[in-house]
Amino acid sequence: MGTERARVVIRSYREEDRDAVVALAPRLTQGVAAWREAGAVAEAVVGWVTDSLERAAGGKGEVFVAESAGRVVGFVTVTERAHFTGQVDGYIGELAVAPRQTGRGVGRALVARAEAWARDRGLENVVLETGAANLRALGFYRSLGYVAEDVRLSRPVRATADG
Repeated sequence: MGTERARVVIRSYREEDRDAVVALAPRLTQGVAAWREAGAVAEAVVGWVTDSLERAAGGKGEVFVAESAGRVVGFVTVTERAHFTGQVDGYIGELAVAPRQTGRGVGRALVARAEAWARDRGLENVVLETGAANLRALGFYRSLGYVAEDVRLSRPVRATADG
């Protein structure tokens, strides 16, 4: 007996999607440096998502959702962001796919929709950021043709009991 995959549709976010989208926010904690406080990371990712939803509601960006069998199984947020050169790029702020949907093309379809959004605005580039330890995401984005442009380095320098 074969397993049939439900069709995935990419569409614009609607307010009734809010709970389902925010529920996917914890997926964004992957790849964060191990020395970062987990509770603060979890709170921050929810803040990123809700901020993106508010920006989109105010006409400053867009949110697209992937829907399958009537359920939200992923989302992407996209807005404009100025590069230090002054050139304006499309910026993917968040991309999250439900764990049971990974590897099924949902992320690819969401990124393609975000890229189309940028292209429709005459933007020439789409940029994004992900955690350096999120090897799965890095591989995914590389498979789509994304390359490292900037690298941010960090190091914990906590004070020790001796000093």
